[in-house]
Amino acid sequence: MTCSEREIKSLSAEIERLKNPQNLDLSSTGLDELREENARLKYRLNILKKSLQEERSYSSKSMTNVNQRLQEIFGDAISVAYPDLENAPLAVTPNQQAKFGDYQCNSAMAMAQMMKAKGLKVNPREIAEKIVQNIPDNELIERTEIAGPGFINVHLKKTFVSKLLTNLLVNGVQPPPLDRKQKVIVDFSSPNIAKEMHVGHLRSTIIGESVCRLFEFIGHEVLRLNHVGDWGTQFGMLIAHLQDKFPNYLSVSPPIGDLQAFYKESKKRFDDEEEFKKRAYQCVVRLQSKDPDFIKAWNLICDVSRNEFQKVYDCLGIRIIERGESYYMDMMADVVKEFEEKGLVELDEGRKIVFAPGQSIPLTVVKSDGGYTYDTSDLAALRQRLFDEKADVIIYVTDSGQAGHFQLVFAAGQMIGWYDPKVTRVEHAGFGVVLGEDKKKFKTRSGDTVRLMDLLKEGLKRSMDKLKEKGRDKVLTPEELMQAQQAVAFGCIKYADLSHNRINDYIFSFDKMLDDRGNTAAYLLYAFTRIRSIARLANIEEAALRKAAETCEILLEHEKEWKLGKCILRFPEILQKMVDDLLLHTLCDYLYELATTFTEFYDSCYCVEKDRQTGEVVKVNMWRMLLCEATAVIMAKGFDLLGLNPVQRM
Repeated sequence: MTCSEREIKSLSAEIERLKNPQNLDLSSTGLDELREENARLKYRLNILKKSLQEERSYSSKSMTNVNQRLQEIFGDAISVAYPDLENAPLAVTPNQQAKFGDYQCNSAMAMAQMMKAKGLKVNPREIAEKIVQNIPDNELIERTEIAGPGFINVHLKKTFVSKLLTNLLVNGVQPPPLDRKQKVIVDFSSPNIAKEMHVGHLRSTIIGESVCRLFEFIGHEVLRLNHVGDWGTQFGMLIAHLQDKFPNYLSVSPPIGDLQAFYKESKKRFDDEEEFKKRAYQCVVRLQSKDPDFIKAWNLICDVSRNEFQKVYDCLGIRIIERGESYYMDMMADVVKEFEEKGLVELDEGRKIVFAPGQSIPLTVVKSDGGYTYDTSDLAALRQRLFDEKADVIIYVTDSGQAGHFQLVFAAGQMIGWYDPKVTRVEHAGFGVVLGEDKKKFKTRSGDTVRLMDLLKEGLKRSMDKLKEKGRDKVLTPEELMQAQQAVAFGCIKYADLSHNRINDYIFSFDKMLDDRGNTAAYLLYAFTRIRSIARLANIEEAALRKAAETCEILLEHEKEWKLGKCILRFPEILQKMVDDLLLHTLCDYLYELATTFTEFYDSCYCVEKDRQTGEVVKVNMWRMLLCEATAVIMAKGFDLLGLNPVQRM
């Protein structure tokens, strides 16, 4: 913490102290002195904040969140203009129409409503004027205009935007500065052992991976957890079937080729054969008592599943640590005991249940037969993550159907005092289901659930067909063609998912996702390859671009240059929004907007001039080449966060 930051903290605490009547001398003389002291402290605080902001702007290699800086400036102006208005609303957004400026502050109308509720009738336009009069000197704002009932339109300084673009090119895409590095746990993917991953696991896996990449890029420590279903009564029937089918499994590794078929065989026997069912229950008891032979059988079955899961993870570039339900088995008794000791457990027909405040459905922590449930294991996992892992943020990425369950678990965790939601962020990032083109649940023609590996193979086949249709097999080497095939296939599957609001169901269509028109990965990957090729075709080396970034001022005189420059610099705002709401389609929408804005710029502003007869490069506009490069580096980082792998040639 710098001296300025320490002083800001101290002054803020002093202002808060002066707000408390118990600390005040309330005689008339005392009140006047306190008002004077309060005004003096606020003035000093604003000066310090301004100097700290400028210090950060010019010394930091990080990208600047322009929206956030404007909010700080307008926040200061509002607090000076209306010092007695507590928690004044602050609303700054990018302007949708260039003729009205670059950003807009819409606080005046909401402030007028607040004042009206307190019996003060003030015209919003007057409020806007007073805010504008108190805007401190800053390096961002060229001018402001008041429009309509009280909108404050903001025009940015071109020199400021140009400096930020230079900073981006010289230092690379650096995240905005962090107040504090946090420990973030993301629970995602979570398939069941002995069952194949199907299309239902696709969304959790893809969304969870991107959430991890986002928090890692911001600068947090991220623990990626795969809460696989690796414990429970189903293992009894699987072990019993293993003993019958491969009696020498302890000495010779059983060649289970198709675990799905193996599961179905054991399930049929469990349903049809009474003797087998009894033995299956005995196997569960032996497994839960940790008999070494049964633990080995369990591990063998888990390993077959792990190998199948890993094939999917390798295709999709997923990094994840397995920590299944079995990991928390020995913690469950302590969890139940803790709830009992605090008098939070009720008995209900032999079950032990817990009612959390405001919840009409209880959690079942112990079944009537003495066994534990998903509720118990999820409570144990939550407790372990809070106390052992010391997580600041825990995000569960599962389908929206489990929202009610997690609401109960989180409410119970708060009730027992494990965490305070104001301090620790524990959140369920739910998502809708994958639908077929008939708008029903995505299934095979025979009505079975679609295996995820089959889907990925189909994607590879279709992407190769698309590349050949465009004649890319004639110009790319076999290695380049294979790289392009994988980039398009897996990129399109991921992007089709991430570009939809995760809360909604989405229709899975290979034809739409492989279309190179509109907001698709195919379009963006081709656009990126074209942007990257501009410098190459102009024979400009990377070293020359790097030197130009340090020495060449980026002029933003043409309206399309200005529009592109501002669009590039919105990237930190997009990151912040995603951290706040975990809605990744915001980034997809932004990348599509950036690509289309670049196309407008490239069509209107020449970057490279060539001789029409010889095709030789006659003139290169270097600041426009730098705008091309800035667009490319932002797109590349966006692709990285989404888990897309662009290739040099497509």
